[in-house]
Amino acid sequence: MTDVLLTVGTRKGLFIGRRHGGAWEFDGPHFNAQAIYSVAIDTRRQVPRLLVGGDSAHWGPSVFRSDDLGRTWVEPRQPAVKFPRFTKASLERVWQLHPAGPEAPDVVYAGTEPAALFRSEDGGESFELVRPLWEHPTRSRWEPGGGGEGLHTILTDPRDARAVTVAVSTAGVFRTKDGGASWAPSNKGVSAVFLPDPDPEFGQCVHKVARDAVDPDRLYLQNHWGVFRSDDSGDNWTDIGQGLPSDFGFAAAAHPHRADTAYIFPINADADRVPAEHRCRVFRTGDAGRTWEPLSAGLPEEAHYGTVLRDALCTDDADPAGVYFGNRNGEVYASADDGDSWQQLASHLPDVLCVRAAVIGT
Repeated sequence: MTDVLLTVGTRKGLFIGRRHGGAWEFDGPHFNAQAIYSVAIDTRRQVPRLLVGGDSAHWGPSVFRSDDLGRTWVEPRQPAVKFPRFTKASLERVWQLHPAGPEAPDVVYAGTEPAALFRSEDGGESFELVRPLWEHPTRSRWEPGGGGEGLHTILTDPRDARAVTVAVSTAGVFRTKDGGASWAPSNKGVSAVFLPDPDPEFGQCVHKVARDAVDPDRLYLQNHWGVFRSDDSGDNWTDIGQGLPSDFGFAAAAHPHRADTAYIFPINADADRVPAEHRCRVFRTGDAGRTWEPLSAGLPEEAHYGTVLRDALCTDDADPAGVYFGNRNGEVYASADDGDSWQQLASHLPDVLCVRAAVIGT
């Protein structure tokens, strides 16, 4: 069986799981007592580089890196992500770390709170602010959501390193086609039921966006009320929430190889943030959102209250695909067969904030 590395960022440290054959082993916590909001596994190197966005209540936020799969860690002498003085802003946390594709082998992006995009050209050792997005003319009207004003999703186009899509809570989706020199809102069709104008140009509370593995123009979006699909890289969005027990939720992930296949974890409501119908189920579509099926074999059958946050559902790049999620109960579940069946890997951890997985050997 393929060897897999699984990183689990929690409210109080990072836990690392390794599957050798069929058995899992975990160690941690790394960064004890720090909240780990973001992890990236950069597989473009011979040995994957781990990047971790930690948040210490005493020392503040920082970005750490490891080139030996988490055995040792390096923190830069100067902050890797820092707002320039002219912004009059300070970093609260790093919500997202995203290695670009193989066409840009040393480029890593960071999404932050306050909502901003930073770019690294040295593998995540240092970052610079992408000023055109920070200075976007709509920015003065961006409002923080319940979890703050964070840039939490970064997607690079595998066909063009200059094309980047980001999502901000609660400003919506923005895209650049010219390497970040200009940005445009990309929210047509995404509803904002909490605003006087339910169909604004921007201001949607987007929770997560994922890209289809086969068709790069196809995107899946989990909104604050609403699940949507775009077939034109975000120019237009279509509601695909019919057939779900609730279209509220935080997480969305795409299958790493299979076309038209994505996963979400429905939540009851914005005022009742527990699993839909109090049942622990991942929902999968195999036809780009036309239909959805619940996946629960091996998951708890009793009433369940473990909320899955926006970065706490992911897939690896194995075949068949591994699918993973963690919840605020401190539980971690894994499927090694595209989501058809599940096993619990961990319990009684601190709140799970993010999970990331990658194949590291065979």
